[in-house]
Formats: sequence, structure tokens, C-alpha cells
Amino acid sequence: MSIRLPESFETRMRDMLGDQYEEYLKSFDRPVLSGMRLNTLKWDEEQFRSLWGNKESVAWCPEGFYASEEEKPSKHPYYYAGLYYLQEPSAMLPAAILPVEPGDKVLDLCAAPGGKSTQLLCRLQGEGLLVSNDISPSRAKALLKNLELFGGRNYVVTTEPPFKLAARFPAYFDKILVDAPCSGEGMFHKEPAIMKNWEQYGTGYYADLQREILDLAYEMLKPGGQMVYSTCTFSPQEDEVSLYRFLKEHPDMRVDEVPETPGFDHGHPEWIPDADPDIAEEIRKTIRLWPHKVRGEGHFAALLHKDGAAEESVGQDPGTGKADPAFTAWCQENLLVPLSEVVPQEGRLTRIKDFLVKEYLEPERVKGLRILRSGLLLGEIRSDRFEPSQALAMALRKEQVRHVLDLPSSDERVLRYLKGETLTGPFGRDWYLVLVDGFPLGWAKGSGNLLKNKYLKGWRYL
Repeated sequence: MSIRLPESFETRMRDMLGDQYEEYLKSFDRPVLSGMRLNTLKWDEEQFRSLWGNKESVAWCPEGFYASEEEKPSKHPYYYAGLYYLQEPSAMLPAAILPVEPGDKVLDLCAAPGGKSTQLLCRLQGEGLLVSNDISPSRAKALLKNLELFGGRNYVVTTEPPFKLAARFPAYFDKILVDAPCSGEGMFHKEPAIMKNWEQYGTGYYADLQREILDLAYEMLKPGGQMVYSTCTFSPQEDEVSLYRFLKEHPDMRVDEVPETPGFDHGHPEWIPDADPDIAEEIRKTIRLWPHKVRGEGHFAALLHKDGAAEESVGQDPGTGKADPAFTAWCQENLLVPLSEVVPQEGRLTRIKDFLVKEYLEPERVKGLRILRSGLLLGEIRSDRFEPSQALAMALRKEQVRHVLDLPSSDERVLRYLKGETLTGPFGRDWYLVLVDGFPLGWAKGSGNLLKNKYLKGWRYL
């Protein structure tokens, strides 16, 4: 093994794993595994396999598959069409075990860069609401891009510390995902640089953060709601002990069973000092992924349930807003269906400076919060003309748009478009949705024999 592990970490892992420790060390010699998770808002497994062949499935995530770097999935046009997300296989577990249903109000509390949020978005199937939050504004920008890339419509992106959200969303969410900041021991194989952070902060620093975040998430969860707590560390202080403390201080919370998958280990209450036997039995229902037992890195996850029955949500109706005449005219000229078939009917149309947004939360609830995106960005009003957004392009389907340029993935014009180049041909003076094999990539504006490229600069193929 070429990686040198911190001595105190090695000592603890020997104690935890016993005669399995040598197997754990051997896991560092295998290649780092990568995965592709399908965007089920846009296509299904059969379509995926027709392109990528008979790939091995990720056992704990039905829409997840193992990928090979040699195939360069990040360079394929389908990646730019938002048809899949590249994600470490074990990282697919937390969102996979949270039983999100269409219509739920869902919170991803520590969401960047967006892997788990896009997974939750797919589970909602365009109904309900996803609030994705990350305290870092720069990381939240990556989160927003991934939600837009997936063609999301019913989401809000915030960038606030959890205590500010808890003050605005008491007992509001049906489902919450807390993929908590942690010491990252399960990622030492994939990202050895994390070890420096581990040596600087240890596990106690993160355990304190996790305690605060869990308590605030509890405040935002409806009675009868469910929550996943997960980390990518092996540390009992951050896993079993953190969860034990939470359950002891919140007796209306319990751990739900998760379907068995080969290779899963469970929580170890014997690692909790002086544990109450009843709560300790709850800890056994949690899941541990060891890299020497599964095809993935290290992870810990628990599915929690809050006792009680949820009351009807109380809050001001966000209203429908006022239709903008430029946008209305654009829709009539360029869409083949009513706007209600493109975006959820819930929420309101709002003009924010020159931008038109379909917002989903009532103004009083979010006033003063740092919101990166309050809903689906439809486009920009320029001199009484409407210019559609990249986000709107990704949310549309081919059959909803009047003018399209649908190119096969083998066509060299696909790559030229993704690089921001102008295309030539017999085009009218219309807005065109550019597609690859029927899947949207972005907009272009016809101008005689030219198609002016409107693909978002920050997304271009490099």
C-alpha cells in the first residue's frame, strides 16, 4: 500500500476491525471506483444500456452504475445534456434510502456539489419542492448548476447556516437529508489529501458540528417525517456516538430499518461508552459501508423517523404573480404547449430586476435569506424582449418546442455548439432548442444562414 495513514488512525482502525484490518488495507490497492447515476427525469435504464452496454449496477442504488474513466463519460455530449451524474458509488446511498415521494417537501441541508440533490430531485418527479442548501456561496453555485443541468423545475437553492433556515421552516419538511460535514476517513483512498485535514481537526471538531446540525434538522422535520443522517467517516464519535446522543435527547425519534444489501454492515453500539440498551438496539439498524466489503468507499447512514402525524402546512399562498407580456408573447411564438405543462402550476411568476423566475415559497418565509435561486429561472427581459435561460432549455422536452435542431451525438456540430461556436445552415429568425439525440443542450437564435450560439458560457466544453 503506497498511502501512509496517520498512526493514531491506524491504531483505532485495528481495534475496530480486528482480523479484518488487513483486508481493509488491501482495499487501498484496488483502483478508485467511479459511478454514473441516471437522470430519471429524462431517460431510463433501457435507454442508458443501449448507449453504455451491460454495465454493473450499484447494489444499493437502482439508477446507479459503475463507470470506467477510459470511457470518458464526462466528455460525452450526454453528460452535457444532464442525462447522468458522475458520483462515487457509496455516495449514492444516503439519498437512495430516503423514501422521497412526488409531492414531498424535501430539504438537502448540506447539499453541495449537488449529487444527492439531483438524486432527490429525480425522486420528486417534478412534484413537491426541494430546498437545497449549502453554507458556502461558491459551492452553492456548483449545486445550482447541477440542478439546472438535470432539468430541475421545482427547487430553491439557499446558502445559509442551518440555524437561519430552522427559524423560517419549523416542522416544515416531510423529508430531510443531512449528509453532515465529517472527518472524511472513508475517503482517504479516493482523496488522500483529506488526511491533512483529519490531522488538523480530528474527529471531535466535526462531532460538535454534527450535533448542532442534527438538532436544527430535527426542528425543521414534520412529525411523521423521515430524515437521513450520513457521513463518509468510520469514526464512532461522529457516527454511532453522534446518533446515540441525538436519539437520547429526542425520544420521539427512532431508527427505521433499511433493506439488506450484500456487504452492508450495521451500527456498533458496543463502541458507545455506557450506552442505554434500548437506544443501543436502535443503533444496530444503521448502515456501515466498509471498502473491503462493498464496491465503494466508506460510508455511514441512518434512516430516522419522527413520531406523530403531520398537520396541514400553514403558510401564505405564494400567489400566481403577474404574467409578463414579453414572456407571454415568447411562449406563444416558441412553445407548442401551455406554460403549465412546462413548469409546476404551484408558485408565482416574479420579475427580479430583469430576470423572470417561477418562485415556490411565500415571500414572508424567505425574506432576508441568502437565496441563490428562488425557483426556476425562466429568462431575462431585455428592452421588452424575452430571452430564455439555460435552465429553461434543460427543463423542456423536444415535443414542447416549436423550433428545434436535433443532432445525433456523432455529429461534429454537437461539439462545436458545446464550445460556443456559431452554426451555419438555412435557419429562420427564430429561437431554436438545440438537442442531442432528442435531449436538450441549450438555445440558439436563428439569423438567416447563421445560428447564433446562446449556450451558457460557464457551461462550455473545454
